[in-house]
Amino acid sequence: MKSVIKITTYWKIQLIGWIITSLYWGFSAFISGNFIWKIGIFDLILDVSIGITLTNLYRNFALKKGWTKLNLKILAPKIVLSILVLSFLYMLLIVSKLYLVRLFILENSPISFISFFKLTQLQVFITGTRLMSVWVLAYHLYHYSRLELETVKENAQLSIKIKEAQLNNLSAQLNPHFFFNSLNNIKFLVLENPSSARRAIDLLSDLLRNSLDTNIGKLISLNDEINLVRDYLELEKMRFEDRLQIKIEINADTSQHLILPFSIQTLVENAIKHGIEKRKSGGFIMVKVEMENSFIKISVQNSGRLIDQIQNSGIGLKNLNERLLLQYNGNASFDIKEMRDETVLATILIPSK
Repeated sequence: MKSVIKITTYWKIQLIGWIITSLYWGFSAFISGNFIWKIGIFDLILDVSIGITLTNLYRNFALKKGWTKLNLKILAPKIVLSILVLSFLYMLLIVSKLYLVRLFILENSPISFISFFKLTQLQVFITGTRLMSVWVLAYHLYHYSRLELETVKENAQLSIKIKEAQLNNLSAQLNPHFFFNSLNNIKFLVLENPSSARRAIDLLSDLLRNSLDTNIGKLISLNDEINLVRDYLELEKMRFEDRLQIKIEINADTSQHLILPFSIQTLVENAIKHGIEKRKSGGFIMVKVEMENSFIKISVQNSGRLIDQIQNSGIGLKNLNERLLLQYNGNASFDIKEMRDETVLATILIPSK
């Protein structure tokens, strides 16, 4: 079977656009009575070739330099300069084409090329500027509209992921195992240590309120996220007592940096549910936030085995990874690995700017 060559939409638009433009000029010459068929055919072929060559060179250059992703303030002067350069090249090529076609087709050259160039350069340059301006602006408008659509799509996906994270977080805090364990602990504390019981009730209330009240459309400060983690771990400490050791370190310079809600919380919950809970002797959880080059490094290390955490973590970690990719356009990263002495280390890297 013969292979079918498919022409992309870009090339279809290029061919149709430049052919229509050349035919318009030919029609104008035909109406005025100055049309010569042989010259008209050569003009059509060469006009289309010159137009496509120049604009496609610009397209390749713009894509290579990443101009399609620049904002308007940075892009505008580059567009103006490019249009002037393209117009100048267009003028040189079209004037040369006009002279050579008439020289070889009509076999008549009453004036020199320099004289012909001086007579036609301004009109051709103005025409080239108009054509190149329309093409370049239309090209970038197309890419801008695509970028806007992609941004809207990514924001919609991010909102869904954040909403899922909020619901997953609420579900984790409301699951019977966690909820009834907390209530049972509070019940015993009421008789043994009323002040601790009141504190436990406050912590449980705050956790549930934060899950319900967090604005899913916004980022939150690292300090607020850490406070949520502290409350959660304090409540779990009442349950595990000496079986759980906790350490939290946060660089003061990072405390007001904005991050995804429930990002650290997800890692800590995962460490409790699939690390500490599965060990009779319990273990430790260490949360650390620090600067590393141009990134904020968030690490959660806990006692446990990686295979247990990966097999039982459900969609929590996958959801977190997808949210990071969407929010930071691939510039953030998430990694989890097993360390020595049966410990697991989960790390998030977020751009500091």
